[in-house]
Amino acid sequence: MDSSVATASAERVAEGRERILTELRKVIVGQDEVVEQVLIALFTGGHCLITGVPGLAKTLLIKTLADILHLDFKRIQFTPDLMPSDITGTEILDEEQGVRRLRFVKGPIFGQIILADEINRTPPKTQAALLEAMQEYHVTASGRTYDLDRPFFVLATQNPIELEGTYPLPEAQLDRFMFNVVIKYLNEDDEVTVVTQTTGTEGPTPLRVLSGPDILQFQELSKQVVLAEEIARYTVRLVSASRPGASGAPDFIDKWVKWGAGLRGSQALVRGAKARALIHGRYHVAIKDIQALAQPILRHRIITNFYAESERINSDTVIERLLEAVPVPASGM
Repeated sequence: MDSSVATASAERVAEGRERILTELRKVIVGQDEVVEQVLIALFTGGHCLITGVPGLAKTLLIKTLADILHLDFKRIQFTPDLMPSDITGTEILDEEQGVRRLRFVKGPIFGQIILADEINRTPPKTQAALLEAMQEYHVTASGRTYDLDRPFFVLATQNPIELEGTYPLPEAQLDRFMFNVVIKYLNEDDEVTVVTQTTGTEGPTPLRVLSGPDILQFQELSKQVVLAEEIARYTVRLVSASRPGASGAPDFIDKWVKWGAGLRGSQALVRGAKARALIHGRYHVAIKDIQALAQPILRHRIITNFYAESERINSDTVIERLLEAVPVPASGM
């Protein structure tokens, strides 16, 4: 791609990001880092797992994003008795002009932005009903395949503090989520703003600023962002270093890590870094893009062992140590 065209494309995506942020900030206070990670996942065609305690506007963020982008929003409330057909749809016996036939009634998975609320409250069999849709962008029911509309974006929430009555997501399904976004409490000033805005008589109404075709175009543009070989090698070395027993893995990996990130982690880092570069007005990936996304992309792909838990070491701490331990290319910044 010509450099002038590349620059114009990057500027257009950066402008789109600013328009989205402007409207989101009418409703969502703070959480800029969380919003950026969600947008990066959207601009790469990935999916997000959002972890946070109740009351931090996880659902509001997702619903507002769907409104701003004029996309079809569907919410699935996961419960212990939810069945796979409650997600994908089911066949019913229909009679028309005296003729009986089976008709497929589409489930809530047939949307564009899907909120899988409290996904860890349902058994793995039902959780797995999302897998085909997330990976293949279609649903198979009774031997027939039904395509999903694009863009298709799944955002699943889970509550990290309630363990009773929950079913931890299997590692294979966790790996399907590009990001594991952690939402934390707001600082005092932001919380005061939220309390003031949400206890009045009128609430702000965000405008629709982009559409589905715009998002699809951004997804295609992000694939074309330039990735230097040395940055690709740095990414692979960083992910490989998270695996116990791997060549070049630091000592603390063998001590604390049960299972490291796989190839999908390297791919997700590169895809996310390309989108991050683009929304910041650049058409090339820098080391800072990889480093900025290392935690949300790798935290759910690195499984710590008993020794780490006994020392209160989590995957975020492991990733911080990895970023310090893996050498950075001299010209990658």
